Amino acid sequence: METLVTLKVSVVLPSIMTELDTKQRIQQAANDLVMQYGIRSVSMDDIAANLGMSKKTIYQFFKDKDELVEAVVEDVIVTNQCECNADRNRADNAVHEIFLVMDMMAEMFKTMNPSILFDMQKYHPAAFRKFLKHKNEFIYQECTQNLQRGIAEGFYRPGIVVDIICRFRVETMFIPFNPEFQQNLKHKLLKIEEEIIIHYLYGLVSLKGYKLVEKYLGQKIKSQK
Repeated sequence: METLVTLKVSVVLPSIMTELDTKQRIQQAANDLVMQYGIRSVSMDDIAANLGMSKKTIYQFFKDKDELVEAVVEDVIVTNQCECNADRNRADNAVHEIFLVMDMMAEMFKTMNPSILFDMQKYHPAAFRKFLKHKNEFIYQECTQNLQRGIAEGFYRPGIVVDIICRFRVETMFIPFNPEFQQNLKHKLLKIEEEIIIHYLYGLVSLKGYKLVEKYLGQKIKSQK
């Protein structure tokens, strides 16, 4: 015989799960839209229309657009960290890890609007602070570990000053999102980022590492044909 507690749980639990599902749907829709069109161009009305729900429903979960953007950024950061950890663990070597990251970025940048970081910095400072923390802590640490690994493996030059090169890499990673950098460039975001990474790699590698870059680059070009 079901107890009163069991009956309460059976009623409350589906309600909680439905609310969580609705919240996740809102965040996913917001993520998809801002990635494609930029943060400033997407309104709460656009998100509601995309989901086929009222704007009032969205406000039951997020008090305003700031809070929704912040939640989206948090989700993106968590996903990025999980993917970076997975790439690091399955990479055969430091050079291979960079190419795995390039594959991850290819998926991420397929529909990413270059104005995202500019919009975030200007209109959603709380979300931008979360992004900066991720950039200056997690990404910087990932870069440091990769450089140290590559030097230890003999694929990167032993004389590299890790903290200088790591800071250089972290900053150049986001140069393509700068509106001034994008002026008069007709290339897509992914193409720009890949060119920067390859340039970075060739500056790092030893002769042994150079051969690896050529190998992985050849495989990448072949897979794209």
